[in-house]
Amino acid sequence: MITLTGKKISEGIAIGKLSFYKRDIKEIKRIYVKDVEKEIQRFQRAREKAVAELRELCESSAREVGDANAAIFEMQQGILEEPMYIDRVCSLILEEKLNAEYIVQDTAGKLLKDPDFLKRGYNRGHEADVSDVSLRLIRILSRRFKDEMFMEEPFVLASRELYPSDTVQLDRNKVLGFVTMYGTINSHTAVLARTRGIPAVIGLGEVLKEEYAGKMIIVDGYEGKVYIEPDYTTLMKMKERRDAGFHQTKNLERLKGKENITQSGQKIDICANVGTREDIENVIRSDAGGIGLFRSEFLYMETGRRIPTEEQIFQVYKLAAESMGSNRVVIRLADLGGDKMAQCIDMGKQSNPAIGIRGMRLLFDKEEILLEQMRAILRASGYGNVCILLPMVVSLEEVEKAKGMLEKAKRSLKQSKVAFNENIPVGVMIETPAAVMISGELAREVDFFSIGTNDLSQFTLGMDRTNRKIEKYYNPYHPAILKMIRIVTNNVHLEGKHVSICGDLAADLSMTEFFIQIGIDELSVAPNQVLALRKKIRDIQ
Repeated sequence: MITLTGKKISEGIAIGKLSFYKRDIKEIKRIYVKDVEKEIQRFQRAREKAVAELRELCESSAREVGDANAAIFEMQQGILEEPMYIDRVCSLILEEKLNAEYIVQDTAGKLLKDPDFLKRGYNRGHEADVSDVSLRLIRILSRRFKDEMFMEEPFVLASRELYPSDTVQLDRNKVLGFVTMYGTINSHTAVLARTRGIPAVIGLGEVLKEEYAGKMIIVDGYEGKVYIEPDYTTLMKMKERRDAGFHQTKNLERLKGKENITQSGQKIDICANVGTREDIENVIRSDAGGIGLFRSEFLYMETGRRIPTEEQIFQVYKLAAESMGSNRVVIRLADLGGDKMAQCIDMGKQSNPAIGIRGMRLLFDKEEILLEQMRAILRASGYGNVCILLPMVVSLEEVEKAKGMLEKAKRSLKQSKVAFNENIPVGVMIETPAAVMISGELAREVDFFSIGTNDLSQFTLGMDRTNRKIEKYYNPYHPAILKMIRIVTNNVHLEGKHVSICGDLAADLSMTEFFIQIGIDELSVAPNQVLALRKKIRDIQ
């Protein structure tokens, strides 16, 4: 048995024979052309045909992976319609008097290093899309249209790298899973694999050899491992895990489209918590009623020492807004500090960071970062039902100051003539006993509430929930915590406002009936917990 380790991008177990993906693209030769105007026309015709193909692919894939994910192909159309791209190819054909195929291939690599092109948003994660578009153009120009996948029976697909258009067109009845030598976890290929539920491991490198074709393979999408010609024990273990996962998923999948309603007729909303671009498509797959908590801090925690730009943050927020349609997208300002540290932001040394400079206190100190987030959220509000959530609020003064900053962000966008929702709802997190005690006053100042039970529990109990030494003393079901949740719910409802729970307790099925009884409006959980929670709600008498 040979074991390979790569990057997991889509959970699940796939077991079958390995088949390598064969692309019908031979080496592109460098050919001198006499009639450059005719060659430019040939490129333009091929480009128009490629745009038409992508438009058709976008429409057909939307039915399976949703409008948000199908929009990948709208973005690819945008590359082909980008004046900078068109001018670059046409100019090079004219100047170098070379065939369009060669120029298209050469241009793709150069554009990804061009700062002006990158400013248009074709940066991290889009390398494969630019390559995908170029490959499509070359196929049309070369009059080669078919790629080959051998084997009639279901199989595991292997390739150097799969592009988005490859992934969305994989036949789920034949392709059990896939493995690649290269690729990134942030790519659209990875997004589509998760959306379509195809177990996949990427980034295996050159150890994934073509000589393995036809051999039995196991793809473990949970652990990011691949087993070539597995031994009997490993095979049986993986089959058992695959069957258990399939059975559980199949039962829960039947609940998609069903209401979150008890047998006595009580309803409650179920939304999903997300932290990155990659989480968004999981919300769609989970059939959640919206995004109840977008943890913006993860956008800063994943970039190393480089602070993400307003444009980069906006693009992620925009994707979330468009993905959810009319459903709510609650975007929390970055709740950095405590155990959520970001290398790109200097927070200084603190003896007790959990109750130090964090949440809104940190953002007020980093005014430009706060304004960039607010502008990004406001811009995204022009594309969907977006709300803004303030973390770690302990006073009315903090809410007033945050609202003042929001007005400043609005004025900035108005000067730039950028559209946004002037009346964007503003909510606060309830995470401290102080916020609980003034929840009535807060309810008259904001539009909605989200109870963060993780921080609320540790601040109420005076215990670090991550400290293993006091784990036996930590009680998230402490009567004081449950009473606080009830107090907040009553105060919020007296003002006719909406309240949700987004902490770990929201997914605790032993607490679901209690939350429904006290009138919680919404529970927001991880996407993979949505259907299990729906089942619990529907089973309650």
